[in-house]
Amino acid sequence: MSIASRLHRAGKKVASAVAATAVTATLMVVGAGTAEAANRDWLRPDATGTCEWDASGHGVQRCDVWSPAMNRTVPVLVQPSQRGGDAGFYLLDGMRADPHQTGWTMYSDAPATYADSNINLIMPIGGAGTFYSDWIAPGNFSSSDPQVIKWETFLTAELPGYLHQHFGVNPHRNSIAGLSMGGTAALNIAARHPGMYQQAMSFSGYLTTTAPGMQTLMRIALLETGSLNINSMYGAIVSPRRFQNDPYWNMEGLRGKDVYISAATGMWAGGDWNVPLWDRIVGWGLEWVARNTTVAWELKARAIGLNPTVDYPPTGVHNWGIWTDQLHKTKGRVLDVMNAW
Repeated sequence: MSIASRLHRAGKKVASAVAATAVTATLMVVGAGTAEAANRDWLRPDATGTCEWDASGHGVQRCDVWSPAMNRTVPVLVQPSQRGGDAGFYLLDGMRADPHQTGWTMYSDAPATYADSNINLIMPIGGAGTFYSDWIAPGNFSSSDPQVIKWETFLTAELPGYLHQHFGVNPHRNSIAGLSMGGTAALNIAARHPGMYQQAMSFSGYLTTTAPGMQTLMRIALLETGSLNINSMYGAIVSPRRFQNDPYWNMEGLRGKDVYISAATGMWAGGDWNVPLWDRIVGWGLEWVARNTTVAWELKARAIGLNPTVDYPPTGVHNWGIWTDQLHKTKGRVLDVMNAW
């Protein structure tokens, strides 16, 4: 980052801090009832000073949250609840998560969808190819600049404390959803931390990652996404960690939770015809794999006494069209389960 860029950002932080202080003082004067109504009107503190208003609008703030585990700040978008509600709704990105912005605002309309809701929308930025897990070794092949990946620690042990302190989010009243890679992670994280989540949802997730051929597909995807080494995630191919990070073998913690899973067929329809041909072909293959692994997960879940809600649209390729549909379709479910209307 250039010196000019740093000065510009510092100036924005100072201006934001002044504005936040003024708004906070006003809220203290007018009383608690108005403060709840104005829950989205003031910027919270973050690791670099004060959060910034995000370009996506609808009261969304961009906050830099310090992660001791990864020794860096992680940008997180937060849309505070409209009326001071303490429930949180985490939205995780997919394999090609952008390092500067979340797909939930770039390609979908999550903030607008939840603009009238009394739930805190939480959208971490980054994590491409990581499956939002804790890796046992640096993710890249560089010895001079190792990439430490501890996303699960960040999401479950570091970020909740920040959100509780500055946004009033209850660490034990959360829903979590994700698309594709993020769907895999959402079920894994919720199952391993059952005290944090009442609901977990997967949209086109890969839910049997140790099935024959899946490790090879994941290895190729990680190399192509960010030159990431899958062995750094799990260790050797026979490591128990591969099964511990597979939703198919990691579902006991979801007992008593509201679980929703969806995947389409990959068949083209509607807006899919506007997608470039090669992307349609790849999208068909990826969604076909997601559908098959999701169905396999459902069958095992029902066999052991879980009762997930499923949605299997007859058409749709692996892209933001079907994921935005699922975001809209599940809104009422999220608000009902989390009592956040």
